[in-house]
Amino acid sequence: MTYYNLAETVVFGAPDRFELSQNYPNPFNPNTTISFSIPQKSDVSVKIYDILGNEVTTLVNETREAGRYNVNFNASNYSSGVYFYTIKAGNFNETKKMTLLK
Repeated sequence: MTYYNLAETVVFGAPDRFELSQNYPNPFNPNTTISFSIPQKSDVSVKIYDILGNEVTTLVNETREAGRYNVNFNASNYSSGVYFYTIKAGNFNETKKMTLLK
């Protein structure tokens, strides 16, 4: 039997805090993945906005259990430019910027 000494802590189970990660890849064309974590069951909304603040699309709008999630955004029908994505989950709100290059 072989044992390994892990250099970093490995965490299993529900996350301990709300988090919105930077999309990957960024810049992207035309697909990108948005990751987020929620520590408790919450009503979650993930939306995309253009540079003028107009809502482009809603990726998530439902109640989710505690966990880590990945959501794909396909921007093949959108023009190149800067977009913002925002999460609202419980009392947590955060916005990040992403760039679509075609």
